[in-house]
Amino acid sequence: MPALTGLPRGALRRAGPPALIATALLFGVLSVGYAWIVARHLRSDARDTSRMLGHVFAGLNDPREGAAADALLALADQVRHLGIPIAVTDASGRITALDNAPFGPDASEAQQREWIAELDRINEPLIQPGVGTIHYGALPAARAFTGLAILQGMMFLCLILLAVWAMRERVSAARDRLWVAMARESAHQLGTPLMSLTGWIDYLRENPGTPGSELVPHLEADAERLERVAKRFERIGRPARRESVGLGTIAERVVAYFRPRLPTLAHSVTMTLTSPGTGPTATGDPVLIEWALEVVVKNAVDALSGRGGRIDVEVEATGSVGRVSVRDDGPGVAAHLQTQLFEPGVSSKTGGWGIGLALARRIVEQQHGGRVSYHPGEQGRGSVFVLELPLAS
Repeated sequence: MPALTGLPRGALRRAGPPALIATALLFGVLSVGYAWIVARHLRSDARDTSRMLGHVFAGLNDPREGAAADALLALADQVRHLGIPIAVTDASGRITALDNAPFGPDASEAQQREWIAELDRINEPLIQPGVGTIHYGALPAARAFTGLAILQGMMFLCLILLAVWAMRERVSAARDRLWVAMARESAHQLGTPLMSLTGWIDYLRENPGTPGSELVPHLEADAERLERVAKRFERIGRPARRESVGLGTIAERVVAYFRPRLPTLAHSVTMTLTSPGTGPTATGDPVLIEWALEVVVKNAVDALSGRGGRIDVEVEATGSVGRVSVRDDGPGVAAHLQTQLFEPGVSSKTGGWGIGLALARRIVEQQHGGRVSYHPGEQGRGSVFVLELPLAS
């Protein structure tokens, strides 16, 4: 029955995934571009540092007078060029040198010492005998890496927010679809007995002299059907009752309901029941278990609509599990759709809302601790749905 070709008109909005993909691509491009810029800065810094070291070693090895001093001056220029924030204090703590500071030469001593304390928070100062204490900060490339980390953090935060938004959109759309599907399912459940009652009313209008005793059994059957439907929806969402349920009795009642309503002329459908009496006996809610089995049988009837065929319902016990199998010789289900059969809102029928099998799974698995499964028929033709319920101790 179910497939993806008949998704409901209130289908899931799909704004979330494209927005996520577009945002991820945007931040990915920005991140890659920023990383490329930082890498280029690192290459440039490495080149300048190598040149600086070359000048220093050349000056220190130059025997000419004043060459070492020139090398040290060149080193200071290179430090200034690289943009390394640096300050030097002597043994008494007096500031002797500042370079690449964020303020001018007219800054107060308090401002200078506050900046030096900030450098010490970034890097531990170096004590150099004969020179003093060297306080230094981060390279511009390191600050660029900090910006890259912030950018990536913002990217992940935005992706998380978009994922939460998309999930809420999905949940909201699924909830709306489920409400509509439940409304249509309730209308479908009530439609058959109401149509039957309307038919009997029309019959009485045309035959006013009909004795009431002739109509009472039919009216009682329709009233009982309405009562069962009301009980079904009343128990959805509540804890399942714990009663002894004869699976054979349930199957017999469902088959007895469908048999008079199967087509018998063109594209006739036949239905058989194989059951060991009223058992096996499970523990649960008989109203909900009957509903789940009725959904599966109705699924088989719909599969044979317009083509005819055979439906076999079999009840058996295997170990501690009671099993009800519903087999039809219809067209079956495509392999790539079989994993989605029990998802709400998925239906192959025109105008279908895909709530029946989802309800059956909820009833059997969540409320009774059982299992609902689908198996392809023999030689890939037809379908077999199996309801398994734990047997009473």
